[in-house]
Amino acid sequence: MRGGAGVSSTEQGGVRQETRRGRPRSEAVERAIIEAVVKLLEEGVPLTEISIERIARTAGVGKATIYRRWKGKEELLVDVLKDIEPVDPPLPGTSVRDDLVAMLESLRRRGLAQRSSALLHNVFAQMKSSPKLWDAYHDTVVEARRRQGREIMVRGVAEGAIRADVPLDLVNDIFVGPMLLRTVMRPDADLPEDLAEQLVDLGLQGLKPQL
Repeated sequence: MRGGAGVSSTEQGGVRQETRRGRPRSEAVERAIIEAVVKLLEEGVPLTEISIERIARTAGVGKATIYRRWKGKEELLVDVLKDIEPVDPPLPGTSVRDDLVAMLESLRRRGLAQRSSALLHNVFAQMKSSPKLWDAYHDTVVEARRRQGREIMVRGVAEGAIRADVPLDLVNDIFVGPMLLRTVMRPDADLPEDLAEQLVDLGLQGLKPQL
């Protein structure tokens, strides 16, 4: 930043921080904190040994700086996972089929990423023995995706693409379940590029309203 009164730069723990009137720029500091957690994970530090104190020391910030942005370690680690996972693409909104394909394709890519990324694979394996972290991830990430799925199903029923007599949660599971089976339960299963289209078309064919 140039020509700003009261602007200064500091070096802490190898992380450059720009400040205005003594307060670090929020975006730069949050980035440094998230990258500090990723660094610890890449170094093989177990989730159980990653404390707020250790994160603060690695990022070159104070603990209070972290607690101003996250309530605790679990909330911070969820944001770190969201940062290193593939980004969910926006739904095209052109049709129920297109939105379903986009939703399942996002799951397929996440499955591929977990297979190819030792970091993601390691973190998710450790999460299974960390109920608080898994609950935080489920409440923040998984449930948001389920809400998105239910919204698509509601539109599908309204537009006559999906039967109205099947519970929406069951309809959602019919579409999402096979993809999760391939990506999570069967890590050696094939994940072809057209898998999302195959699953959606089969599902819609079976769930179309009876004439």
